[in-house]
Formats: sequence, structure tokens, C-alpha cells
Amino acid sequence: MSNVISSETDKFSNQPVYTLADLSNAVKRTVEANFEFIKVRGEISKPAFPNSGHVYFSLKDVNVSLASVIWKGQLNQINIQPEEGMDVICTGKLTTFAGQSRYQLNVIQIEFAGEGALLKQLEALRLRLQVEGLFSEERKKEIPYLPTVIGVVTSPNGAVIRDIIHRLSERFGTHVLVAPVPVQGKGAEKHIASAIAAFNVMPKSGEIPKPDVIIVARGGGSLEDLWCFNEEIVVRAVSASIIPIISAVGHETDTTLIDYAADMRAPTPTAAAEIVTPVLTELVARVLELDYRASHAIDRKFQFKENLLTAAARGLIHPVDQINLLSQRIDVLNERIEKTLQNGLSAKQNNLINLFERIPTPFQKLADIQSRLIAANEKGKAQIDKILFNSEQTILRYGQLLDAFSFKRVLEKGFALVTDSKGVPVKKSEDAPFSELVNIKFFDDTRLAQLDPTRFVEAESKNKSDISSRKNKGQNESKKEKKRPKQPNLFKI
Repeated sequence: MSNVISSETDKFSNQPVYTLADLSNAVKRTVEANFEFIKVRGEISKPAFPNSGHVYFSLKDVNVSLASVIWKGQLNQINIQPEEGMDVICTGKLTTFAGQSRYQLNVIQIEFAGEGALLKQLEALRLRLQVEGLFSEERKKEIPYLPTVIGVVTSPNGAVIRDIIHRLSERFGTHVLVAPVPVQGKGAEKHIASAIAAFNVMPKSGEIPKPDVIIVARGGGSLEDLWCFNEEIVVRAVSASIIPIISAVGHETDTTLIDYAADMRAPTPTAAAEIVTPVLTELVARVLELDYRASHAIDRKFQFKENLLTAAARGLIHPVDQINLLSQRIDVLNERIEKTLQNGLSAKQNNLINLFERIPTPFQKLADIQSRLIAANEKGKAQIDKILFNSEQTILRYGQLLDAFSFKRVLEKGFALVTDSKGVPVKKSEDAPFSELVNIKFFDDTRLAQLDPTRFVEAESKNKSDISSRKNKGQNESKKEKKRPKQPNLFKI
């Protein structure tokens, strides 16, 4: 009996078995076939720039994240540098990455998701360049009034260059040099910056004349269309230009960063042509007016000089009257000279009389000398008396000091001076041997003594005769000292 009810195992028994490589390739073909060219909007997250040259990042939404990659060969076609938090629309091909079983977007183009992101990026660049001083008013140069050569940086095929040349021909004919550049799209900013730099390096006396002023012009457009005029390379080229630059990009309501860096902003390219050149008829009228005013000013000047000459002629004096007037002045001057000489001689005579009166007579001189001698004599006596008195006081003071420091004052206090037989002071006990005869000098007399007499009797008997002779000698010396006191050699100790 057969089983008519199929089991779960029988249900999947006919399904093919895939290898991992086959399954990965099948998924890859399915994804790429259905999403070969798509646009995805999202916020850039965690952009990475490894040494390989590729760029890896994620496009994220509120709860979804899509891995994305820009291959190295596609970077030169993308004019936006991926940054964290940038809201963009990425165009590319969806594919799978078998190594991690995930899918990713191979990006070939990036554009901002809206003007809000563009304006945010534009404002950030504007603030950074403003801090560097590229928009400072002190850097701006004056636009020349009548330029002989005007350089125009714009597209050669648009209506802008035709409008500028037409308006210049209507107002004031001048030489125009056109630097043809693209004014939209990728790489346009490099051409614009190079054209501005090329105008600045042109020689003044070259075959092609150097412009006196540069107009950077373009017609109106969206923010994306005008974006090349917001690029940093163009703004720095405008700021570094030594030739004055007029910015005429877009319509009056359009604003780009070169408007801040340029020396003047024109609302339209046609207005730039009007700013840089005057109207020929107005210029002719102005010249005629100035010529008329100059002619009248010259006429008034000549009339004024003529009136001065007439007035001067009326004030002229006849030569005879002039000679008489000068002769009279000479007479007056001679009279003044004579009076001056007389006054001078009188003054000199008075001075001479005063000098004679002030000269003393010989008797007065002698009396003066005598009085001076008497005063000097009295002064000398007083000085001699003073010196003698001071010397006496000094001698008296030194005598008192000598008496105060005399060794006899020490003997008065109970001290005694011990000397040997030769009169040499005995300073230490070891300098005097036992039974040595010594002289002891008291305040009033000198006595002879023997050191340790009981201990050395033999020495005493031996020196008895010497003691008597020395005693007699000592008495004689004491008598002599009484007659003429002599200070012993106390301070040789």
C-alpha cells in the first residue's frame, strides 16, 4: 500500500543545491539586472580615503544604511568631495560584495540634494575666506575712469560677450580682449582662474596690450550653474589680481563669492560695460563744458592782470620826482649818521672819564697793600698759635696714653717681672732651670732670687759667690733706676 500524503522531506527533494559561489553570482546578477542605474538620496556617513585611492562611505537614512564606494577611476568625474553629514544624491550601479554577503552602491556621480546643502557649504567657505581677509575693503582697487584696454573673462559663444561689446561700442569705443572660458560644469573654475592670472602676467609693452580692467561675466542661472564662481580657486585668483576686477555674474539677485572679492560688483554684464566706460556724447559734452570753463577762467585771469597793471601804472612816480625823493632820503640818512657818530663819541668820552675816576692813586695802592699785609700778618700769627696749641694738646694726650700703657702701671697692681741673669724676661717655667738665679722687678725695687733653693743645695753653695756679686750689681742697678727710670723690654714677650 503506497503513501499518498507527501512529507516535508519529499517537498524539497527536487530543489537544486547551490554552491556559495553559484548563489553569490546568481544574487549579483539579479541585483545588477534590476538596479543597473539608480539614484539614491541620503546622508554621507564615515567617509574613508585609504591609500588605494578609492573612497568608501555609507549613505544613511533614519534607520537604513547603504554601503557605497567610488572607485579610483571615477574620482576625476566627480566634482564634490564627500564629507561627513553631507545630504547628497548619488548616481550609480547597485551590486553585491560576496566577501561579506552584502550589497553596495558603485557611485559614478554625486550632486547635492538641494540648495540648502549648497548654501550651507557656500556660507562656510565665505566665512573662512572672510577671516583670511580676502573680502577686506582695504584690498579693493579703484576702477580706472577711461580704460584703454578691457579684458573680459566669459564664454565666447554666449549672449553675454555680445551684449558687452555692443554696449561698449555704443558708449565709448575701446579695445577688448576676450579670454574664452567655460562658465559652467566641472573644471570651469580652473579655466576662469587661469584666465585671470594670464591677464595679470601680460607685459605692459608687449605685442598684445595689457588690460586696465577685467570683467568676469556670465548670464543668469541656478545656484548649481553659477557654482564655479563660488570655488575657492576662483575667489583667490580674483583677490590676488593686481588689475582691478568687476564681477558681473548672473542677474541682479544672484550673488557669488567673487562678488565679495572683486573690486566692484555689477548687477548684470551689461551694467559692467556701462560702469567701466562713460557715454561718448556725455564725455564730449563734459569736455566742451570744461573747455568753456577753462577759456572763461583764462579770460578772467588776463582781465585781472590787466587791471593790476593799470593800477600799477597809475602809481608810478616820475623819474625826476623819484630822484628828488631818493636824494631827500639820502640827506635824512646822512643826518642820522652824523647824530649817531656824535652820540657814540660822547658815550666813549664818558666811559673814558669814568675809567680814569675808577683808577686808584699810588697812595691808595700803598695803603691798600699795607692793610692787606697787616691782615695777613695777624692771620699768620693766629694760625701759628693755633698750630702750637694743637701740638701741645697732642703731645699731652700722647704722654697720657704712654703713661697709661706703661708696664709700671701693671707692676702697681701687684704683678712682677722675672728676668734671668742677662736681663731676658722669663716667660715659661721651662725656660728657668732649677736653682737658677733670677731678678724679680717689683714696682719700687728689684730683688734677686733663686729658684728651688732647698732642692739643690750644691748648686746654692756653688753659686753663693755669684749671688753676692749679682746682689751688689742688682743694688747698683736699682740705684741707677731710681736716679733715671728706664722702661724694661716688657713688650718683647
